[in-house]
Amino acid sequence: MEIRVERDVPRMSEPRRLPAATYNRMRTLLRNGPSVVFVPIRSMQFLAIVDVEEIVFVDHLRKNWAAIAWRDFRPGQRSALDAAVPYQAVYYREDGATLMRRLQSEFDAALAALAAKAPAEGHPARVLDFVSRKAGGAS
Repeated sequence: MEIRVERDVPRMSEPRRLPAATYNRMRTLLRNGPSVVFVPIRSMQFLAIVDVEEIVFVDHLRKNWAAIAWRDFRPGQRSALDAAVPYQAVYYREDGATLMRRLQSEFDAALAALAAKAPAEGHPARVLDFVSRKAGGAS
């Protein structure tokens, strides 16, 4: 699947911190799956497009235009694996800062839901053979 996302001139940018649980969940999904993960955030009608370099959020009303991007993750700057990860939030819309108040927690909930659906690592799927019974009595 290919999605082309356009970007306006950034309206604002600010340093932020992503909770370790969210960052680790995101990295696990990328490690176990494809190089790009699409995370629907149904409660906000957004789609998060996650790759190893950044997360781009698009709104359902402007599907091909970035609303917010999280980039420049710096996990090496944290002192422990359970510490928050610094990153840069880039807002392409005027209401970007307002969206951020809710987006980080909603993204985490959407990631958790997606991770719950993913097959467990080390447990490949199996095909079960079911024996069909012929109708009309015993054989």
